[in-house]
Amino acid sequence: MSGWLTEAVPRGRIAAFRTLIYLFVAADLVVFTPWVRTRASVPGELYQPLLVGRLLPLPTPTPTVVAVIFWALLLLAVLAATGRAPRLLGWTVCALYLEWMIIAMSYGKVDHDRFGLLVALAVLPTAGRARHGDTTRTEAGGWALRVTQIAVICTYFLAAWAKLRFGGLDWLTGSVLARAIIRRGTDLADLVAQVPYLLIVAQFGIVAFELFSPVVFLLPARWRLAMVGFFYSFHVVTIATITISFAPHLAAMTSFLPLERVRPLVWARRLAGRDTSGSTSTDVDTAATPPDQERIGAGTKPTPLDDQAPALGRPAGP
Repeated sequence: MSGWLTEAVPRGRIAAFRTLIYLFVAADLVVFTPWVRTRASVPGELYQPLLVGRLLPLPTPTPTVVAVIFWALLLLAVLAATGRAPRLLGWTVCALYLEWMIIAMSYGKVDHDRFGLLVALAVLPTAGRARHGDTTRTEAGGWALRVTQIAVICTYFLAAWAKLRFGGLDWLTGSVLARAIIRRGTDLADLVAQVPYLLIVAQFGIVAFELFSPVVFLLPARWRLAMVGFFYSFHVVTIATITISFAPHLAAMTSFLPLERVRPLVWARRLAGRDTSGSTSTDVDTAATPPDQERIGAGTKPTPLDDQAPALGRPAGP
């Protein structure tokens, strides 16, 4: 079990995951949850903190408190995305974002799509330093990703448990999706709703999918990625029909993906005609290109003597 929890992964994957998560936190503040800043104008007596907010000596949200958390978190999340001071910046971002979520969710509504992201922020500082493209494997980083993965799957499984616990079997045969479509459905959802019994079938499918989501850990790597792809497709359909994005959950779910293979800066340099060292190149990396091909890429054609040099046993060139 300990070997599974700490399965080593490339440090480059940790670096990529860290950058993605911290950039998402910055984007979350200005794109997905800017409404949290409006809590500063709500009377203090309406603030009913969550349990963690009651256990910790956290202040009642005021304009000053909310503004300080917003700007500090925005700046530090961008800095943390660079990978510098991973523990200091990581723990600070984790604490500030937790407080941001306590403020957001202490007025009557709690979103369960934040669980995986909060766990990711809590464990990323323990992964230590990591550089993009580093193939060295790390067990500490593997543990951070595994714990995040468990949190992501728990979000699914516990959602199904909550449906059956509070709604019972009636949740499966009720009008849950129909109400969601009435409240926030799209034109596509209206078309789906016209198919008899399709919404009921979809509700059975949702609960089955959530209950069996832990199977992802039992699958071989290729099939595991395929199942994670299915998870993403499920959320694409959710966004397209009832406009619920689960964006924080989707960000945390990238912990399943081989993110070290995604090198946007390298791709950008190649598109600009430059290799990773900043020198001009063709589509082939010059670091692994034979000398003759380098001269060809630079516009110099090989001479007959160059072609014969290897066979004559003497150095190529004049």
